[in-house]
Amino acid sequence: MKNILWLITVLLVGCETKDISRSDVASAEKLAGLTMSVSERDSLLPTVNQRVEQYQSLREVALPNHTPFPLLYDPLPAGMNPPRGRDQFKFNDVKVFLPDNLEACAFMTVPELAHLIRTQQVTSEALTRMYIDRLKRYKDQLQCVVTITEELAIQQARKADMEIARGQYKGLLHGIPWGAKDLLSVPDYKTTWGATPYKDQMIQKKGTVVRKLEEAGAVLVAKLTLGALAWGDVWFGGKTRNPWDIEQGSSGSSAGPGSATSAGLVGFAIGSETWGSIVSPATRNGVTGFRPSFGTVSRAGAMALSWTMDKLGPMTRSVEGAAIVFETIRGSDEIDRTVRDVPFIYPSKRGLKNLRIGYVESAFLDSAVSNNDKASLEVLQSMGLNLIPIELPDFPTQSLSFVLQAEAAAAFDELTRTNKDDKMVRQVQNAWPNVFREARFIPAVEYINANRARTLLNQKMAILMETIDVYLIPSFYGDNLLRTNLTGHPCVVVPNGFNDKGRPTSISFIGDLYEDGNVLAMAKAYQETTDWHKQYPPKFKIE
Repeated sequence: MKNILWLITVLLVGCETKDISRSDVASAEKLAGLTMSVSERDSLLPTVNQRVEQYQSLREVALPNHTPFPLLYDPLPAGMNPPRGRDQFKFNDVKVFLPDNLEACAFMTVPELAHLIRTQQVTSEALTRMYIDRLKRYKDQLQCVVTITEELAIQQARKADMEIARGQYKGLLHGIPWGAKDLLSVPDYKTTWGATPYKDQMIQKKGTVVRKLEEAGAVLVAKLTLGALAWGDVWFGGKTRNPWDIEQGSSGSSAGPGSATSAGLVGFAIGSETWGSIVSPATRNGVTGFRPSFGTVSRAGAMALSWTMDKLGPMTRSVEGAAIVFETIRGSDEIDRTVRDVPFIYPSKRGLKNLRIGYVESAFLDSAVSNNDKASLEVLQSMGLNLIPIELPDFPTQSLSFVLQAEAAAAFDELTRTNKDDKMVRQVQNAWPNVFREARFIPAVEYINANRARTLLNQKMAILMETIDVYLIPSFYGDNLLRTNLTGHPCVVVPNGFNDKGRPTSISFIGDLYEDGNVLAMAKAYQETTDWHKQYPPKFKIE
């Protein structure tokens, strides 16, 4: 009965009247799956009207987007513990020489740029100015930049150069220019979330990932576009473009990080994913994307969309570059309470032989799956790995998708109630304004039960992962993308060819929870056997 009381009152969100009638209750019953008698409806009407008063009172309490959700999501099934032990990672020194044309460095990987800076073949300031010049040159064509942080970048680059000259080298990101998806807050710069209602928003609080990268000596050169409120590639300034085909959008919501990394406008970028927002633009733009395990990277200082699904991760030009960035940004900060400290164990090539690599057999037998994906499996087979055919456990995953919509609607409750959502650029049926409104009709009981069912999905996936360490799957096959975002499993997406229109395609590697090193190492081994990640958009490439 409490369920129907809640449902009836949410139907009247924003309504000032308390005159909820018996017929209103009868209509609401259909959504709740209930059938009540006339007397039962009459009995609950006084309480329903009282609840409206409670909700109106509650709305007087300021709940800004950064106010945390106190019910913490733990993707580990009961009885399972996160891995323990010491960090074990060693990144290879990739030796390169400075080209005659500095701009040819634009497409170098993080390890390559790190070598140039560490050996003082190039200064951070020179690299930074080169990337800023490219950002200025191509930002209008690609519509991938919200703000170029030039003053801050030059200041950070000069500091890095002074430290390195004094022998105070901080590590592989020291002096490397990077770009942030514009849902990460940076003091003294706008944090727009890509949406018109927030285009002038200033948040004078440094996001944890921003702080950690700054402490590692990385240089922030730009805040990059995202689809408004982390959906798609349309933001208040236009539509972010795919450098491989500028007639096409770059996909989203990490549209700017994907486009800018692909076009060689930044050394690397930080994106975010709730349901495909790293995987999709990484695929579209032909870059490497890494979605870490839920709860390994703090989201403090980042726009909240879904407290139980949001994740931050790197978008780079190589898997090893993504691993280097992840090693820097991971770990707790005493702000985001979902973050747990787990060891980062990054296997060597020799250690790969001990990994059990699964592949979703039905996917690679499906005639609808591309030849590029099937060729990726053949590459793994040629590497002499321990390949195990698997199938994902049966589950009605799609039925859980409204968990995201319910949490997102709560995160932007005020936007909906004040009708400021009318200022959003996209107003189609599947855009946020309508989704936020329709989410008000999700009963609280159904949201809670969906999350209870989610624990069963987690248990099924945990049983599967007892038999393998990593599995290969076409990036958008079946329900895998939603499934693994709900369960929090890490994913590395890498380029694996081009389609008949010359646009990049990708393949995905999924790892066990908190075993991010395994999936990164496996994806790196695959990537080093191919050269798709070394292909760059011709219109933006410098010889």
